[in-house]
Amino acid sequence: MSAHPGGAGVLDTAVAADRPLRRNRDFQLLWSGSAFAFLGREITDLVYPLMVLAITGSPGWAGTFGGVQLFMALLVGIPAGSVADTYDRRKLLIVMETARATASASVLAAVLLDAVTLPHLLGVAVVVGTVGPLGGSARMLLVRAVVPPRQLTAALTQEEVRTHSAALGGPPVGGFLYSLATVLPFVATTVSFTVSLICALFVRVPRRDDAPAAPVEAGGTVRRALTGLALLWRVPTLRHSTLFAMALNMVTAPLFLIVLVMLDRAGASPTMIGLTSAGLAVGGLTGTLLVRPLHRAFSPGTLMLVLGGTAVAFISALALPWGAWWLASALFLLGLGGPSMRVLVDILIFRQVPDEQRGRTFTAFMTVLGAGASVGLFASGQLLERLPAAYAILTLAGVLALAVGWAFTDRRIREARWPDESR
Repeated sequence: MSAHPGGAGVLDTAVAADRPLRRNRDFQLLWSGSAFAFLGREITDLVYPLMVLAITGSPGWAGTFGGVQLFMALLVGIPAGSVADTYDRRKLLIVMETARATASASVLAAVLLDAVTLPHLLGVAVVVGTVGPLGGSARMLLVRAVVPPRQLTAALTQEEVRTHSAALGGPPVGGFLYSLATVLPFVATTVSFTVSLICALFVRVPRRDDAPAAPVEAGGTVRRALTGLALLWRVPTLRHSTLFAMALNMVTAPLFLIVLVMLDRAGASPTMIGLTSAGLAVGGLTGTLLVRPLHRAFSPGTLMLVLGGTAVAFISALALPWGAWWLASALFLLGLGGPSMRVLVDILIFRQVPDEQRGRTFTAFMTVLGAGASVGLFASGQLLERLPAAYAILTLAGVLALAVGWAFTDRRIREARWPDESR
């Protein structure tokens, strides 16, 4: 790999700044490739737990699958940022998409041979969890490299449209394909990851005139890898926002598993499970329309508190025993605030951190979120083994309510302000 994080090719950045986002070839290639990759991921996020439940009959093992995946993301997350800041991000993305396509193809082969085992699926969870931080940080940094600063909010909003469109289509498609034949979802995911790989092959990355090649920092690999965590901790706005986002992720990450188990226990079909979970994606897709109005109406701190408080109410509503359509409606309402929260955090990180440290800071942030999600998934799996699902949901809502209460008393969160858009 090249030792320069910017990647291959030098483009006229002045021309890129004047070009509409829809005509930005490299951003659209990244966007299209990631749309296929996210679709594949959403399909597998539904199908893998269903397959684990079919093999073991245990919600605990289904939760363990997600926990292993997130644990590996946590383990790899910190050094991944140093790698993304040091090596060619485009080549890094290509390697990661190749690994993900290969993992999906291995499950496809196992299903065809009637040789699917729990150790194999947990091994796939290790691979997927490992490549996630590397591919995710490389992709986000490539987006930052090919998009002018003044178009970043629009680009991130379009990224949210992609994410929630994939989340909308993935679970119903995955559930429908799984109900037809176990092999079909893995045919779809293998194709999706392969298309994402092909798109990455054709991306050209500009080298910014004002961003020289990242220097080799003193202190060794471990110290460089920890730079992102140190920066998140040193800047009060980033530190407190990260802690709040971790609590939010710890509570929201297990919701899909809990809803899946609730519906599976009620005898719902895989197609119905997929359609119900799509409520969250529909809410997220609709919520992309709210990003700019909410960001104009509220300061970042106030917006975090508003979104956190409404999330407590909507998560609690999932505990009401009113059937699949009620669950879908509550998930829809919960999903409305997701894009605004994610774009908020992306802006705070990308506009306040130097380019040569963005990879480490981004992956440090994602690692902290992954730690919260991993704890939430593991704890929820254990709760589901011992308690009714409604109690598990109310426990999660209570944890988030405590986090919102803490954030409300924190002056640094309440007084946070949007950074300069020129950066």
